[in-house]
Amino acid sequence: MADFLAPGLLDGTALNIAVLHALDQLGVGVLVKDLSTNRYDLANAVVARLLGLEGRELVGVQDSDLFDATLAVALRAADLQAKATPGGVVSEHKLEMAGGRREFTAWRQLFTPEDGAPKLVSVWQDVTDARRRDAQLQGALAQLEQQQKANENLRRDVEGSQVRDALSGLYHRAHFEEQLCREADLSSREQREFALVAIAVDNMDEIRQNHGLDGCERVIESLGRLLRAGTRAMDAPCRLGGDRFVVLLSGVGLATAHSRMEQLRRQCAQHIVAHNGQPIPFTVSMGVASFPHTAGLVDELMRSADRALAGAREKGGNRIVLASIQFTPAT
Repeated sequence: MADFLAPGLLDGTALNIAVLHALDQLGVGVLVKDLSTNRYDLANAVVARLLGLEGRELVGVQDSDLFDATLAVALRAADLQAKATPGGVVSEHKLEMAGGRREFTAWRQLFTPEDGAPKLVSVWQDVTDARRRDAQLQGALAQLEQQQKANENLRRDVEGSQVRDALSGLYHRAHFEEQLCREADLSSREQREFALVAIAVDNMDEIRQNHGLDGCERVIESLGRLLRAGTRAMDAPCRLGGDRFVVLLSGVGLATAHSRMEQLRRQCAQHIVAHNGQPIPFTVSMGVASFPHTAGLVDELMRSADRALAGAREKGGNRIVLASIQFTPAT
Protein backbone atom coordinates (compact mmCIF):
# COMPACT_ATOMS: atom_id res chain seq x y z
CA MET A 1 0.00 0.00 0.00
CA ALA A 2 2.92 2.35 0.49
CA ASP A 3 3.17 2.71 -3.27
CA PHE A 4 -0.27 4.34 -3.29
CA LEU A 5 0.58 7.05 -0.77
CA ALA A 6 1.41 10.39 -2.32
CA PRO A 7 4.22 12.27 -0.50
CA GLY A 8 2.83 14.53 2.21
CA LEU A 9 -0.74 13.26 1.83
CA LEU A 10 -0.86 11.03 4.89
CA ASP A 11 1.68 10.60 7.61
CA GLY A 12 2.66 7.14 6.35
CA THR A 13 2.32 5.49 9.75
CA ALA A 14 1.80 1.78 10.11
CA LEU A 15 -1.76 2.48 11.28
CA ASN A 16 -2.74 4.25 8.04
CA ILE A 17 -1.11 1.57 5.96
CA ALA A 18 -2.93 -1.12 7.94
CA VAL A 19 -6.28 0.63 7.43
CA LEU A 20 -5.80 0.90 3.69
CA HIS A 21 -4.64 -2.70 3.51
CA ALA A 22 -7.77 -3.80 5.36
CA LEU A 23 -9.93 -1.91 2.88
CA ASP A 24 -8.10 -3.67 0.06
CA GLN A 25 -8.87 -7.04 1.61
CA LEU A 26 -12.53 -6.09 1.92
CA GLY A 27 -12.73 -5.16 -1.76
CA VAL A 28 -13.32 -1.50 -0.94
CA GLY A 29 -11.94 1.19 -3.21
CA VAL A 30 -10.28 4.34 -1.87
CA LEU A 31 -9.77 7.67 -3.62
CA VAL A 32 -8.30 10.85 -2.14
CA LYS A 33 -8.76 14.10 -4.02
CA ASP A 34 -6.89 17.38 -3.52
CA LEU A 35 -9.66 19.97 -3.53
CA SER A 36 -7.32 22.77 -4.52
CA THR A 37 -6.70 21.09 -7.89
CA ASN A 38 -9.59 18.55 -8.01
CA ARG A 39 -6.98 15.92 -8.86
CA TYR A 40 -6.59 12.58 -7.17
CA ASP A 41 -3.62 12.16 -4.82
CA LEU A 42 -4.29 8.52 -3.97
CA ALA A 43 -6.06 5.58 -5.54
CA ASN A 44 -5.76 1.97 -4.46
CA ALA A 45 -5.77 -0.96 -6.84
CA VAL A 46 -9.24 -2.02 -5.77
CA VAL A 47 -10.91 1.19 -6.89
CA ALA A 48 -9.29 0.89 -10.33
CA ARG A 49 -10.70 -2.61 -10.66
CA LEU A 50 -14.14 -1.64 -9.33
CA LEU A 51 -14.51 1.34 -11.65
CA GLY A 52 -13.15 -0.43 -14.72
CA LEU A 53 -10.02 1.75 -14.79
CA GLU A 54 -7.35 -0.92 -14.55
CA GLY A 55 -4.16 -0.01 -16.37
CA ARG A 56 -4.93 3.70 -16.27
CA GLU A 57 -3.11 6.29 -14.21
CA LEU A 58 -5.44 7.64 -11.53
CA VAL A 59 -3.13 9.77 -9.40
CA GLY A 60 -2.85 13.33 -10.72
CA VAL A 61 -5.94 13.23 -12.96
CA GLN A 62 -9.41 14.73 -12.67
CA ASP A 63 -12.84 13.13 -12.99
CA SER A 64 -13.29 14.55 -16.47
CA ASP A 65 -10.17 12.63 -17.56
CA LEU A 66 -11.65 9.33 -16.37
CA PHE A 67 -15.41 9.49 -16.89
CA ASP A 68 -17.94 10.85 -19.32
CA ALA A 69 -19.33 14.35 -18.82
CA THR A 70 -22.58 13.21 -17.17
CA LEU A 71 -20.86 11.11 -14.53
CA ALA A 72 -18.16 13.72 -13.97
CA VAL A 73 -20.84 16.31 -13.20
CA ALA A 74 -22.56 13.90 -10.79
CA LEU A 75 -19.28 13.22 -8.99
CA ARG A 76 -18.59 16.95 -8.75
CA ALA A 77 -22.02 17.51 -7.19
CA ALA A 78 -21.37 14.74 -4.64
CA ASP A 79 -18.01 16.33 -3.77
CA LEU A 80 -19.64 19.70 -3.16
CA GLN A 81 -22.25 18.11 -0.92
CA ALA A 82 -19.56 16.35 1.10
CA LYS A 83 -17.61 19.62 1.51
CA ALA A 84 -20.73 21.19 3.05
CA THR A 85 -21.50 18.24 5.33
CA PRO A 86 -19.16 17.86 8.31
CA GLY A 87 -20.16 14.27 8.98
CA GLY A 88 -19.64 13.11 5.42
CA VAL A 89 -22.22 11.86 2.93
CA VAL A 90 -23.06 8.64 1.12
CA SER A 91 -24.06 8.83 -2.52
CA GLU A 92 -24.98 6.27 -5.16
CA HIS A 93 -23.58 6.02 -8.66
CA LYS A 94 -24.28 3.82 -11.67
CA LEU A 95 -21.55 3.15 -14.21
CA GLU A 96 -21.85 1.56 -17.62
CA MET A 97 -18.97 -0.89 -17.91
CA ALA A 98 -17.95 -3.62 -20.31
CA GLY A 99 -19.77 -6.23 -18.22
CA GLY A 100 -22.93 -4.13 -18.00
CA ARG A 101 -24.22 -1.56 -15.56
CA ARG A 102 -22.71 -1.63 -12.07
CA GLU A 103 -24.03 0.12 -8.97
CA PHE A 104 -21.83 1.70 -6.30
CA THR A 105 -22.12 3.48 -3.00
CA ALA A 106 -19.46 6.10 -2.22
CA TRP A 107 -18.85 7.59 1.21
CA ARG A 108 -17.11 10.97 1.10
CA GLN A 109 -15.47 12.77 3.99
CA LEU A 110 -13.64 16.10 4.02
CA PHE A 111 -10.38 16.37 6.00
CA THR A 112 -7.58 18.92 6.15
CA PRO A 113 -4.01 17.79 6.87
CA GLU A 114 -2.00 20.00 9.21
CA ASP A 115 0.44 20.96 6.50
CA GLY A 116 -1.63 20.76 3.35
CA ALA A 117 -4.71 21.73 1.35
CA PRO A 118 -8.16 20.22 2.09
CA LYS A 119 -8.60 16.65 0.88
CA LEU A 120 -11.68 14.61 0.13
CA VAL A 121 -11.60 10.90 0.88
CA SER A 122 -14.10 8.74 -1.00
CA VAL A 123 -14.59 5.07 -0.17
CA TRP A 124 -16.23 3.06 -2.95
CA GLN A 125 -18.07 -0.24 -2.73
CA ASP A 126 -19.69 -2.26 -5.51
CA VAL A 127 -23.24 -3.15 -4.43
CA THR A 128 -24.45 -4.52 -7.76
CA ASP A 129 -24.62 -8.16 -6.69
CA ALA A 130 -26.14 -7.30 -3.33
CA ARG A 131 -28.81 -5.14 -5.01
CA ARG A 132 -29.48 -7.91 -7.49
CA ARG A 133 -29.92 -10.43 -4.68
CA ASP A 134 -32.20 -8.00 -2.86
CA ALA A 135 -34.25 -7.52 -6.01
CA GLN A 136 -34.49 -11.27 -6.51
CA LEU A 137 -35.52 -11.71 -2.90
CA GLN A 138 -38.14 -8.97 -3.19
CA GLY A 139 -39.39 -10.56 -6.40
CA ALA A 140 -39.62 -13.95 -4.72
CA LEU A 141 -41.45 -12.44 -1.76
CA ALA A 142 -43.85 -10.60 -4.08
CA GLN A 143 -44.46 -13.81 -6.02
CA LEU A 144 -45.07 -15.66 -2.76
CA GLU A 145 -47.51 -12.96 -1.63
CA GLN A 146 -49.35 -13.15 -4.95
CA GLN A 147 -49.55 -16.94 -4.61
CA GLN A 148 -50.90 -16.60 -1.08
CA LYS A 149 -53.52 -14.14 -2.29
CA ALA A 150 -54.43 -16.50 -5.13
CA ASN A 151 -54.75 -19.37 -2.67
CA GLU A 152 -56.90 -17.22 -0.38
CA ASN A 153 -59.13 -16.20 -3.30
CA LEU A 154 -59.40 -19.84 -4.33
CA ARG A 155 -60.31 -20.81 -0.77
CA ARG A 156 -62.98 -18.14 -0.68
CA ASP A 157 -64.29 -19.23 -4.06
CA VAL A 158 -64.51 -22.81 -2.84
CA GLU A 159 -66.24 -21.74 0.34
CA GLY A 160 -68.50 -19.43 -1.62
CA SER A 161 -69.47 -22.21 -4.02
CA GLN A 162 -70.54 -24.30 -1.04
CA VAL A 163 -72.99 -21.69 0.27
CA ARG A 164 -73.89 -19.62 -2.81
CA ASP A 165 -75.75 -20.31 -6.01
CA ALA A 166 -73.42 -19.96 -8.99
CA LEU A 167 -75.96 -18.24 -11.25
CA SER A 168 -77.50 -15.65 -8.92
CA GLY A 169 -74.67 -15.31 -6.39
CA LEU A 170 -77.22 -15.75 -3.57
CA TYR A 171 -77.19 -18.25 -0.71
CA HIS A 172 -78.23 -21.86 -1.23
CA ARG A 173 -81.30 -23.12 0.63
CA ALA A 174 -79.28 -25.08 3.23
CA HIS A 175 -77.22 -22.05 4.28
CA PHE A 176 -80.31 -19.85 4.27
CA GLU A 177 -82.19 -22.25 6.55
CA GLU A 178 -79.30 -22.16 9.04
CA GLN A 179 -79.42 -18.35 9.01
CA LEU A 180 -83.17 -18.43 9.46
CA CYS A 181 -82.98 -20.71 12.51
CA ARG A 182 -80.28 -18.55 14.12
CA GLU A 183 -82.30 -15.38 13.48
CA ALA A 184 -85.42 -16.96 14.98
CA ASP A 185 -83.50 -18.01 18.11
CA LEU A 186 -81.99 -14.55 18.47
CA SER A 187 -85.33 -12.82 17.96
CA SER A 188 -87.01 -15.05 20.54
CA ARG A 189 -84.33 -14.31 23.14
CA GLU A 190 -84.23 -10.57 22.51
CA GLN A 191 -87.95 -10.10 21.83
CA ARG A 192 -87.43 -8.49 18.46
CA GLU A 193 -88.90 -9.14 15.05
CA PHE A 194 -87.53 -9.92 11.63
CA ALA A 195 -89.12 -10.24 8.21
CA LEU A 196 -89.17 -12.95 5.59
CA VAL A 197 -89.89 -12.11 1.95
CA ALA A 198 -90.87 -14.71 -0.65
CA ILE A 199 -90.15 -13.58 -4.23
CA ALA A 200 -90.99 -15.01 -7.64
CA VAL A 201 -90.31 -13.75 -11.16
CA ASP A 202 -93.56 -13.02 -13.00
CA ASN A 203 -94.25 -14.71 -16.32
CA MET A 204 -91.07 -16.80 -16.38
CA ASP A 205 -92.74 -19.29 -18.75
CA GLU A 206 -93.34 -16.49 -21.23
CA ILE A 207 -89.72 -15.34 -20.93
CA ARG A 208 -88.59 -18.91 -21.58
CA GLN A 209 -90.75 -19.17 -24.68
CA ASN A 210 -89.56 -15.87 -26.11
CA HIS A 211 -85.88 -15.92 -25.10
CA GLY A 212 -85.02 -19.50 -24.19
CA LEU A 213 -83.25 -20.83 -21.13
CA ASP A 214 -80.35 -18.40 -21.63
CA GLY A 215 -82.75 -15.50 -21.39
CA CYS A 216 -84.18 -16.90 -18.14
CA GLU A 217 -80.68 -17.23 -16.73
CA ARG A 218 -79.87 -13.61 -17.57
CA VAL A 219 -83.00 -12.53 -15.69
CA ILE A 220 -82.01 -14.61 -12.66
CA GLU A 221 -78.49 -13.15 -12.75
CA SER A 222 -79.90 -9.62 -12.86
CA LEU A 223 -82.33 -10.26 -10.00
CA GLY A 224 -79.49 -11.77 -7.96
CA ARG A 225 -77.41 -8.62 -8.45
CA LEU A 226 -80.32 -6.38 -7.47
CA LEU A 227 -81.01 -8.46 -4.35
CA ARG A 228 -77.36 -8.38 -3.28
CA ALA A 229 -77.19 -4.62 -3.83
CA GLY A 230 -80.48 -3.97 -2.05
CA THR A 231 -79.83 -5.95 1.13
CA ARG A 232 -77.50 -5.45 4.08
CA ALA A 233 -74.64 -7.65 5.26
CA MET A 234 -76.80 -9.06 8.09
CA ASP A 235 -79.62 -9.99 5.70
CA ALA A 236 -79.75 -13.31 3.86
CA PRO A 237 -81.02 -13.34 0.25
CA CYS A 238 -81.40 -16.87 -1.14
CA ARG A 239 -82.37 -18.59 -4.36
CA LEU A 240 -84.61 -21.53 -3.52
CA GLY A 241 -84.49 -22.82 -7.09
CA GLY A 242 -85.89 -21.93 -10.50
CA ASP A 243 -87.51 -18.50 -10.31
CA ARG A 244 -88.18 -18.63 -6.54
CA PHE A 245 -86.25 -16.49 -4.09
CA VAL A 246 -86.49 -15.60 -0.43
CA VAL A 247 -84.91 -12.86 1.68
CA LEU A 248 -84.43 -12.73 5.44
CA LEU A 249 -84.41 -9.13 6.66
CA SER A 250 -82.81 -9.06 10.09
CA GLY A 251 -84.33 -6.93 12.85
CA VAL A 252 -87.10 -5.23 10.82
CA GLY A 253 -90.89 -5.44 10.89
CA LEU A 254 -93.56 -5.58 8.22
CA ALA A 255 -93.66 -1.86 7.48
CA THR A 256 -89.91 -1.48 7.03
CA ALA A 257 -89.67 -4.70 5.05
CA HIS A 258 -92.48 -3.52 2.76
CA SER A 259 -90.72 -0.19 2.16
CA ARG A 260 -87.40 -1.82 1.28
CA MET A 261 -88.93 -4.46 -0.95
CA GLU A 262 -91.06 -1.87 -2.72
CA GLN A 263 -87.84 -0.16 -3.81
CA LEU A 264 -86.57 -3.49 -5.14
CA ARG A 265 -89.86 -4.18 -6.93
CA ARG A 266 -89.64 -0.85 -8.71
CA GLN A 267 -86.01 -1.43 -9.65
CA CYS A 268 -86.95 -4.77 -11.23
CA ALA A 269 -89.85 -3.22 -13.16
CA GLN A 270 -87.53 -0.53 -14.53
CA HIS A 271 -84.59 -2.86 -15.21
CA ILE A 272 -84.06 -4.14 -18.75
CA VAL A 273 -82.03 -7.29 -19.31
CA ALA A 274 -80.19 -7.31 -22.64
CA HIS A 275 -79.89 -10.70 -24.33
CA ASN A 276 -78.87 -11.42 -27.93
CA GLY A 277 -79.56 -7.83 -28.83
CA GLN A 278 -83.11 -7.96 -27.43
CA PRO A 279 -84.44 -6.42 -24.21
CA ILE A 280 -86.05 -8.68 -21.62
CA PRO A 281 -88.22 -6.73 -19.20
CA PHE A 282 -89.28 -8.56 -16.03
CA THR A 283 -91.25 -7.95 -12.86
CA VAL A 284 -91.46 -9.74 -9.53
CA SER A 285 -94.18 -10.55 -7.02
CA MET A 286 -93.46 -10.60 -3.28
CA GLY A 287 -95.05 -11.84 -0.10
CA VAL A 288 -93.84 -10.40 3.20
CA ALA A 289 -94.24 -12.13 6.57
CA SER A 290 -92.76 -11.24 9.93
CA PHE A 291 -91.71 -13.07 13.05
CA PRO A 292 -93.49 -13.31 15.42
CA HIS A 293 -96.43 -11.17 14.28
CA THR A 294 -97.61 -13.22 11.28
CA ALA A 295 -96.11 -16.51 12.49
CA GLY A 296 -94.40 -17.68 15.66
CA LEU A 297 -92.64 -20.72 14.19
CA VAL A 298 -90.08 -20.90 11.39
CA ASP A 299 -92.02 -23.38 9.25
CA GLU A 300 -95.22 -21.38 9.62
CA LEU A 301 -93.32 -18.20 8.77
CA MET A 302 -92.23 -19.70 5.45
CA ARG A 303 -95.80 -20.79 4.70
CA SER A 304 -97.11 -17.35 5.67
CA ALA A 305 -94.73 -15.63 3.22
CA ASP A 306 -95.63 -18.13 0.49
CA ARG A 307 -99.37 -17.51 0.98
CA ALA A 308 -98.78 -13.76 0.70
CA LEU A 309 -96.73 -14.33 -2.47
CA ALA A 310 -99.52 -16.45 -3.94
CA GLY A 311 -101.91 -13.60 -3.22
CA ALA A 312 -99.65 -11.14 -5.06
CA ARG A 313 -99.52 -13.39 -8.13
CA GLU A 314 -103.26 -13.96 -8.11
CA LYS A 315 -103.73 -10.20 -8.26
CA GLY A 316 -101.69 -9.97 -11.46
CA GLY A 317 -98.13 -9.85 -10.15
CA ASN A 318 -95.68 -6.97 -9.95
CA ARG A 319 -96.86 -6.19 -6.43
CA ILE A 320 -96.24 -6.87 -2.75
CA VAL A 321 -98.72 -8.48 -0.39
CA LEU A 322 -98.28 -8.49 3.39
CA ALA A 323 -99.12 -11.59 5.37
CA SER A 324 -101.99 -11.33 7.84
CA ILE A 325 -101.02 -10.51 11.42
CA GLN A 326 -102.06 -13.11 13.96
CA PHE A 327 -104.06 -11.92 16.91
CA THR A 328 -103.96 -13.93 20.09
CA PRO A 329 -107.28 -13.66 21.93
CA ALA A 330 -107.06 -12.42 25.49
CA THR A 331 -107.68 -15.07 28.15
